[in-house]
Amino acid sequence: MSAVRHRLLAAAVTVPLLIGALGACGYGSEAKKDTSAGVAPKGAKTDGLDHLTIGYFGNTTHATPLVGLQSGRFQKELGGTEVKSSVFNAGPAEIEALNSGAIDIGWIGPSPAINGYAKSHGKSLKIISGSASGGVSLVVNPKKVKGLNDLKGKTIATPQLGNTQDVALLNYLAEKGYKVDPTTGKGEVTVQRTDNKVTPTVFQQGAIDGAWVPEPTASKLVAEGGKTLLDEKKLWKDGKFVITNMIVSQKFLKEHPKAVETVLRASVKTNAWIRSHPAEAKETLNDKLASPDVAGKALPQNVIDSAFKNVDVTDDPLAATLQQEADHAVKAGLLKKPDLKGIYDLTLLNKVLRSEGKQPVDDAGLGSK
Repeated sequence: MSAVRHRLLAAAVTVPLLIGALGACGYGSEAKKDTSAGVAPKGAKTDGLDHLTIGYFGNTTHATPLVGLQSGRFQKELGGTEVKSSVFNAGPAEIEALNSGAIDIGWIGPSPAINGYAKSHGKSLKIISGSASGGVSLVVNPKKVKGLNDLKGKTIATPQLGNTQDVALLNYLAEKGYKVDPTTGKGEVTVQRTDNKVTPTVFQQGAIDGAWVPEPTASKLVAEGGKTLLDEKKLWKDGKFVITNMIVSQKFLKEHPKAVETVLRASVKTNAWIRSHPAEAKETLNDKLASPDVAGKALPQNVIDSAFKNVDVTDDPLAATLQQEADHAVKAGLLKKPDLKGIYDLTLLNKVLRSEGKQPVDDAGLGSK
């Protein structure tokens, strides 16, 4: 085993996100006032709140909060209530922050949302909106992997054991007949858990043969000479599947429904602006990524162009696909069958959508009990 691969394996996550403890990765960056847009709190406070803290990831599948903060839309909607934010690198840390009250509302992937809800026996969070669909690909070294039938004996990276992309890859490999231990990642195909920040480097060094990853990591790998072997959209009906949700703590939702509705309105308006102004939205997104509190560096033009194009912002939580993703995790052996009834509360979202002249969205039978 090479020294590089040995170090990577030693650093891999060893506790399943979907069945283990919440992980020792902290809360991400410290919550702070978001002043990147130069919009200060002004006017009446929403729900009497001095501030409201949101959490999100610094990647293009979280375009809604990134653009909403950078453009000042979130602060404008909240008036005199100061917007604070906290950036996370992993779902378990964001769920822990939500449970502790360190954040009030968050953008997060489906697997940690499912896990957080299941571990709390339905008492910790609610999914209140969709945010993004798509933006996940299997990218490989074309010199090592010739096609989808050439994965045996190869090493494919995912961001974290039990995370959304990890579950998707394990499910795909199982459907293709490959035998892989879901916990160790060992088998006819080696699934290696590697942080997205590290993946482009180890790909370039040849320590992995490919990766099943979200944007912008997928586009970074293509920029390093990788080839997109499979866009995950092709595996889903109509090419749509949830990659990012909006969640809120049930305590905050109960105590501050007006504030939650206001953030939802800001989200809906931001998504509409992103869809109607794609070029400007892409630039705004990259500006936010470049800020010190997020990534500290803008993406190269070819990477942001590709990554932005591959992600679809949406208000619809695509609830039926959340159930399918949970079923995939159960099938992979990473999750005991959860009762997801009540995980959604789309009441305020649908109120906002109707006020904006848009059609309400469906919870696929997983709405509030």
